[in-house]
Parts: sequence; C-alpha cells; structure tokens
Amino acid sequence: MPQLSPIVQHPPAAVEQALQRLGRNIRTARLRRRWRLEDVAERMGVSRFTVADVERGKPGTSIAAYLGALWVLGLLEQLAEVADPDRDGEGKTLEAARQPGQAPRRHRFDDDF
Repeated sequence: MPQLSPIVQHPPAAVEQALQRLGRNIRTARLRRRWRLEDVAERMGVSRFTVADVERGKPGTSIAAYLGALWVLGLLEQLAEVADPDRDGEGKTLEAARQPGQAPRRHRFDDDF
C-alpha cells in the first residue's frame, strides 16, 4: 500500500474544514433529492463507502470522487468559480508587478538520478 502524503495524513485545519464543508454540502444536496447513499454510488459507479467518505470530507478520498458526486447531483458547473484566474487578486498583482514583456523564469530541475 502506498504511503499517504503529509497533506492527506495531517491536513492543515483550513483544508480539513473545507473538505468537511464540501462533504456536508454534497450530503445536503443528496438528502434534498431524497436519494440514498446507494443511489449516488450506483450513478457514480463506486461503493456506498466511497460516497460516505466524500460526505464526511475524508482527506484521502480522491478528488474524482468529490467531482463525481457533484456531477451526479448536477452541481459540477459551480466548480468553475474555484481558482478562477479572474478572481485571483494576489496573482494578478504579482503579474502586474513584473516588467512588461518579461516572461516568468523556467527552472530546470536536475532529474538525473
């Protein structure tokens, strides 16, 4: 079994809270539709345990499972606002601070092991 990354084993509190909030939102959407865990799982092609992990906001659950649940519930389009470059104030400020015509430097990594 592969080792879990530190972000999965011990996520920052903000990450954990965001996952739990997303899970609660997915659960609320499922319950409003009066669907069982099994109904969502069948539509997603996963086990009911995976859907339960999504609804709990479990950090080790794949992002594909979260997105699959949103898709099944008809909520995937709302994801377009996440990390929207037009809403990235800090990134836009940093970009504007660069000299005109200056491209970001590419870092060359030494991958000769």
